[in-house]
Amino acid sequence: MPEIPKTYEPQKYEDKIYALWEKSGKFNPDNLKLPKNAKSYTIVLPPPNITDKLHLGHASIIAIEDLLIRFHRMKGFRALYLPGTDHASIATQNVVEKKLLKEQGLTRHDLGREKFLKEVWKFLRVTQATILKQARKMGGSFDWSREAFTLDVERKRAVTKMFLDMHKEGLVYRGKRIVNWCPRCKSTLADDEVEYKEEIGKLYWIKYGPFVLATSRPETKLGDTAVAVYPGDKRYAKMVGKKFMIPGVLGEFEITVVADKAVDPKFGSGAIKVTPGHDFTDYAIAQRHNIAMKQIIDEDGKMMANCGKYTGMTTLEARKAIAADMEKMGLIDHVEEGYKHNLAICYRCGTTIEPIPSEQWFLAVDKKLKRLGGKSLKEKALEVAKNGKIKFHPHRFTKRYADWMSNLHDWCISRQIWFGHEFPVWYRDSEPTYAKAPAGKQQKEIYVGEKAPRGKGWTKDPDTFDTWFSSGMWSFSTLGWPACAKASAGKPGKIIKTGDLARFHPTQVLETGYEILTLWVSRMIMMSLFALNEIPFENVYLHGMVLDSLGKKMSKSKGNGIDPMDMIEKFGTDAVRLSLLIGSTPGNDMRLSEEKIASFRNFVTKLWNIYRYCNHADSKFSLVEKINKKDLKSLSDRWLVSQLQKTIEEITRNLNEYKFSMAGEALEKFIWNDFADWYLEINKIEKNSKVLGYVLDKILKLSHPFAPFVTEKIWQDSSARHSFSGGGSSVHKILMVEKWPVADKKLLDKKSQVDFAHFQQTVTKIRNIRTNYHIDPGKTIQVFAKKAENKEVIEKLARIKIDVVSKINAKGIVVAGKNIKLTLAISDLIDVEKEKARLEKEIANLKSLVTKTEALLSNKNFVKSAPKEIILVNQTKLKEYGEKLKIQQELLKNCTY
Repeated sequence: MPEIPKTYEPQKYEDKIYALWEKSGKFNPDNLKLPKNAKSYTIVLPPPNITDKLHLGHASIIAIEDLLIRFHRMKGFRALYLPGTDHASIATQNVVEKKLLKEQGLTRHDLGREKFLKEVWKFLRVTQATILKQARKMGGSFDWSREAFTLDVERKRAVTKMFLDMHKEGLVYRGKRIVNWCPRCKSTLADDEVEYKEEIGKLYWIKYGPFVLATSRPETKLGDTAVAVYPGDKRYAKMVGKKFMIPGVLGEFEITVVADKAVDPKFGSGAIKVTPGHDFTDYAIAQRHNIAMKQIIDEDGKMMANCGKYTGMTTLEARKAIAADMEKMGLIDHVEEGYKHNLAICYRCGTTIEPIPSEQWFLAVDKKLKRLGGKSLKEKALEVAKNGKIKFHPHRFTKRYADWMSNLHDWCISRQIWFGHEFPVWYRDSEPTYAKAPAGKQQKEIYVGEKAPRGKGWTKDPDTFDTWFSSGMWSFSTLGWPACAKASAGKPGKIIKTGDLARFHPTQVLETGYEILTLWVSRMIMMSLFALNEIPFENVYLHGMVLDSLGKKMSKSKGNGIDPMDMIEKFGTDAVRLSLLIGSTPGNDMRLSEEKIASFRNFVTKLWNIYRYCNHADSKFSLVEKINKKDLKSLSDRWLVSQLQKTIEEITRNLNEYKFSMAGEALEKFIWNDFADWYLEINKIEKNSKVLGYVLDKILKLSHPFAPFVTEKIWQDSSARHSFSGGGSSVHKILMVEKWPVADKKLLDKKSQVDFAHFQQTVTKIRNIRTNYHIDPGKTIQVFAKKAENKEVIEKLARIKIDVVSKINAKGIVVAGKNIKLTLAISDLIDVEKEKARLEKEIANLKSLVTKTEALLSNKNFVKSAPKEIILVNQTKLKEYGEKLKIQQELLKNCTY
């Protein structure tokens, strides 16, 4: 066999290893050799948008989900990791529109719907291929035979079926309501697709008949139909219920005064103008009090024909013009400059949102459904979270989810864009069928069905579904619904599942960012409850945002972004995965830097060097599955193997509890500290190849879900070397499907762990003396002792020479431990009195630093006002000062000059 390379170069091996996994077919759970009653473990990848390449958020999702999948696959579960991508209708259409305009100077309207959609599909085939390639680079063990796309044939069939079923039960309806409208995208947006940015503008105090009102939008006065006050407000009590004529820039108009709890009596004068057509709060007030609605802003964000001389102006132009005209008419009381308020903008293009009345398709979240036992989707979706059927990690997000669902309004599911799932709806004008219809007025006839209706004059609904409608079905539409689901006869709400749907749904985990808890998670729960009357997943694990090293949000404009593919090329996939797993906690943002990723490349290198050492230590080295107590020859053997059993238990427990960072830290501590820093150094004296083989076998398996590539490479090479030297078959199993280690209670040895801890303390004390007394590392310290267990090992690790004598006459520093007392004769190596004085001075200085830092951290004003980073720095300093102080005091105490 060739020599093992000195360095592990991931770029040489990773693609070959992934090809090996794919060729094995073991990504597909159908190919795993498992008993029929093996439990399933399913994760469906949150589908990345096909608008761009994978970013760190996606990389984090794959790292976490693949960790769980590989862990459960090794535990004997029928593990399915299902990949796919999202058509992301509005985002994709925006990207292609900008691309067309930049490259060809064309708009989508220049091309027409059919040609434009061809351009979109051409674009997405390229980006989709890139994303899928990148998902492979991240090491995701996806079952590619089940790959899905939110706009493929199967998902189109599922969306159509879902809409038809909902329409049949009266859950979806078409109506005219106020919606979030983006004039740039020419489409509605859901409430949770609206973002907000702080704007500093003007607050206009306007004279309004008998009132003086405050408003930031004087242009909407043209659509006012009421004034609202808080119930019981004595200032306006006599006005409630009355009508007033209000002077305006286009003449007088009538308003009604109503009392409503939506009014904040502390804002402005306590009375607000009500524009039901262009404000959600005002719309709700108008609905409660039966107030008329007047629309004055159109879908282009411009003033309509009923706005007189302001017709065609943008809202900002109209605001300026109307404010100027009101000033001339004496209708402005005063204007406040520097008024801060939140401006609603489109989450995709950043355009200011205009609330306008629009005829759309809505999903009624409060409608009681027989299939849900007389409960609404909202009620049922709240129930499954409150009763623990769905668990949120961290738990605090249960409340955020419940708060959102409790206040959820009917969901607008139609969008005025071309790319997306089309509505199975057709319209045609027909003569009125209702008795009191005005003469000659026509009404729209609506047909809802899978296929186009017969007859002439039908026009297909041009709108497309909100992208969250199809992605909300992701957990079950990817597993064969509706083909694999059938309603049970005579049992409302009971669904008989077959195929993949029966085996893999509900899924076990949804892992996603906390920012789309309301956008996506809530909708997935509702859609699954309607379609199957069951939850879509048992657990929701929410990761935070990946920030830069200073805690700032990454962005291209700031130049602080990190491309995961660049990092993979530089440091390898395992280093990237480890950097995203270790140091992160659910629901909290995490900081990431190139330096952190580089540090985990060092960990990967450490694994490789351990493998090299084991092979160099014994030419016939091989991995060992099992070991017996009789194979453990020394204290260090018994300690390490016992420590390994504890580590197996700790890692397994933490992974089962979604404590990925703690599991990774336990693994890192055992490999780097216990195995490499301590045991391997001792093994150079007390050689035991069988212990090496056993421990390396287990750490490769424990490390595999975290760092799959380097562990698989070592596993394959070890198997090849073993078979080459006559140790077995040349057909190698892949590590990915090996059994997860289980702690062997028989190998736990508490006494050895206690004894070795004392041994470590002794060696560590001597090392601290070397460091603190600045003794040349190359010099051997003369040591005297009456007895010394593990003499040769202590001498090597501490770089000392022990003379065992009956009586110790030499003076020096005493290091005492269990069953051992060593006197370090260092008077020839250091100036004793000078070092004692230095120690006393250092101790005094450290005590002062501890006192000052404790005082600072106990100061309530400091803790309240200081940035978190500063507080964290001081907490870290306090810990470091305390540790240094303890060492220095120990050194001074043990001086026996």
